[in-house]
Amino acid sequence: MSTYKILFLDIDGTILRPDDTMEDSTKKAVQLMKAQGIEVFLATGRPLHEIAEIAETLSIESFIGYNGAYAIYKGTDVLKEPISPELVKSYVQIAQQNNNELFLYTSTHNLLTHPNSPITKEFARKFHLHKNKTYTEEEIDNILGITIIHAKEEDIHRYEQFENIHLSQVNIEGFRHAYDVISDKVNKGKAVSKILNTLQFKKEEAIAFGDGLNDKEMLSIVGEGFAMGNADERLFSYAEHKTTSVTDSGIYNGLKSLGLIK
Repeated sequence: MSTYKILFLDIDGTILRPDDTMEDSTKKAVQLMKAQGIEVFLATGRPLHEIAEIAETLSIESFIGYNGAYAIYKGTDVLKEPISPELVKSYVQIAQQNNNELFLYTSTHNLLTHPNSPITKEFARKFHLHKNKTYTEEEIDNILGITIIHAKEEDIHRYEQFENIHLSQVNIEGFRHAYDVISDKVNKGKAVSKILNTLQFKKEEAIAFGDGLNDKEMLSIVGEGFAMGNADERLFSYAEHKTTSVTDSGIYNGLKSLGLIK
């Protein structure tokens, strides 16, 4: 029996290649882990209501979404941490002042501050965000995650002026103008810790793969953290291992290096 019990996989740049396809080796790796009784979670910044097709392809039923604000284990909620309405209101105001655009995510749909903007439409197409509505303050209490798009480097400090908040640049070519809002108290690492405690697994029994700075807390907290070969270079210091890229069987090769694939 494997000494490992649980595996966390980021989606964009980790499972999905730049052209949004998935390598056969990735599908095989997940299948082999499940056959060994290892629990597999998708751990993403995406809203969970938009990843059904990926989950179905890999036969995965457990998830961390919204960069750690919401986690589900086989249909049961493990945690749900909305962003404070005060912070949401401040971010909407800052975005208006700096001509940035926002995607705000609830548990059932996405709220867009500029739904007709070409750059908003491009982002929605790239990340397959279909359940979209125009943002109104009536939903301010329901926000689980925020992505800032069309942002310039000089805009970043305006959003990071709030305590325990930092931005994570989207690690996808052509979308480096987009930043996920990450809380030091609500992130993928905190969600992983909660799941490990709930399932009574040790961190040494956990593996994770990621490519972006929104994965740094997750890779730091598990026993075997893998940064993809295509990862943001700043992520490598947070990972125990570096594997090959998403276009070169990175997940498969990483798991093979642990002896989980022969």
